[in-house]
Amino acid sequence: MEQMSSLIRPLQAEGIRHIINPRKGKGWERLQVRAIPTLPTQPPKKRKSKRVIWIIVLLCLVLLGVLFFRSPISKITDLRFIGNTMASEKQLSEASGLTTGSPYFFSQEEVAGAIQAKYPFIQSVQMEKHFPGKVTIYVKEFGTVAYELQTDGQVLACLENGSTVILKQEKQLVLEKPLLTNWTDANAEAVKKQLSVALASIPEGLLADISEIKYDPSDSFNDRVKIYTRSGFEVITTVSLLPDKIAYLSGIVETQEPGRITMLQADSYISYTNLLKENDGE
Repeated sequence: MEQMSSLIRPLQAEGIRHIINPRKGKGWERLQVRAIPTLPTQPPKKRKSKRVIWIIVLLCLVLLGVLFFRSPISKITDLRFIGNTMASEKQLSEASGLTTGSPYFFSQEEVAGAIQAKYPFIQSVQMEKHFPGKVTIYVKEFGTVAYELQTDGQVLACLENGSTVILKQEKQLVLEKPLLTNWTDANAEAVKKQLSVALASIPEGLLADISEIKYDPSDSFNDRVKIYTRSGFEVITTVSLLPDKIAYLSGIVETQEPGRITMLQADSYISYTNLLKENDGE
């Protein structure tokens, strides 16, 4: 026993336990040797691996973005302007800062504002973008209500918002709106802006009948004008009264023979036939 204990003791010191089978008679047999289990090691943290994955994904996205913005598909390949008659496509392109080859992604509000700031006769600007590379810009201009012949032979288009623009040479061939004459007075420019706004309220059919508007100020009315129609009427009124006198003017032109219509503080009408009779009687 003592011999056995002396053998077991060093093994126990090493952390090993021996089980003896007593049925074997003499001696002993080691049936099982089981080591004391070691403590489990801490599993590796996954946070570092996830961080590496996100960094790789981010780098890939940055690389793809750089490649995209350097590629032709991020540029404008087809730029069109529709609705412009008073400014050429080249002029609008310069005002907008857009050309073929410009970046496809841009601020539409800034482009529209730049065009309208450069050309006040443009009422609105709308855009359509079709990827890849196609940009269509729709321009709406203020309507023309009259034309003015300058002393140098140039024709100005008077627009409904009161602004004026020099008419292109090819558009001077057909003047379907009234022609302004004798607007050289010092106060004429301010009155002309008011007249443009007033003419915008006149029905299209009646406006088309007006052939000429002459600035004819007096001591009592500094905005008095004479209007001549293609149907043969002469109208004396003021710019400030014109919007309120449209109904009366339209009724006379449609129902009476040509004559003189006065629309000042009081309204009156006399045909040329009766006017000649009065002159002959005098």
